[in-house]
Amino acid sequence: MRKMIIASLSAVALMGVAACGESTEDAAAERQADALEEQADQAPTEAQEEALEAEADRIEQEAGNADGGMTTENMPNTVPPAQ
Repeated sequence: MRKMIIASLSAVALMGVAACGESTEDAAAERQADALEEQADQAPTEAQEEALEAEADRIEQEAGNADGGMTTENMPNTVPPAQ
């Protein structure tokens, strides 16, 4: 639980720093996702590990760079759902 709180606070702090430019945002998002993945590797429970990995995936998705930009499959969906 404590690690998740620290990860969340780190995420918020890094998002604020990343507001300078697109390349800076991408680099900050990648560093943030990497840090969360490292924390996931150290998580004491499976549930905490999965939560941290999900957060890392979400950050990478928002940055549109889950696979290093090699495909467009992981780009965020900006089209509103049909009603």
